[in-house]
Amino acid sequence: MTRIERLTSRPQFLAAAKGMSEARGGVVVQRRDRGDGDPLIGVGFTATRKVGGAVVRNRAKRRLREAARLLIPELGRPGSDYVLIARMGTVDRAWPRLLDDVKWALTRLATPRPPRPDAPVGPSASPEP
Repeated sequence: MTRIERLTSRPQFLAAAKGMSEARGGVVVQRRDRGDGDPLIGVGFTATRKVGGAVVRNRAKRRLREAARLLIPELGRPGSDYVLIARMGTVDRAWPRLLDDVKWALTRLATPRPPRPDAPVGPSASPEP
C-alpha cells in the first residue's frame, strides 16, 4: 500500500506549482514528480479568496480532501506531490461531477504526454535579440 501524506509547507506547494497541471470543472490539480525514489504520495489543498469567504473556502477544501481520499490511492503516482486547488464552482458542483473532475485530472496527469510541436525545445529555443 502506498503511503499518502499531507503537504503542509509553502515550499512544497511552490514546488508542485512548477510541475504539470490540469484544470477541469471545479478543480485544478497540480502534479510534481519528486524523483527521489520514495513511493510516498504528497497531497495538499488550497483555495484562494476568489472562491469565497472562510466558510466557503473551508467547505471547498473539505470536498477536495474527501475526493482525494477516495481517488489518490487508486490514481495517484508514487513519488509525486499533488496540490488540489478549489475553483469558484467547487462548492456548488454536484458530488459525482466533482469526483469526475478530479478523476479526469489525475488520469491526465498520470499519462505522459509528448511535447507540443510548437513548444520550444533546448537552450537554442529562445530567439536571439
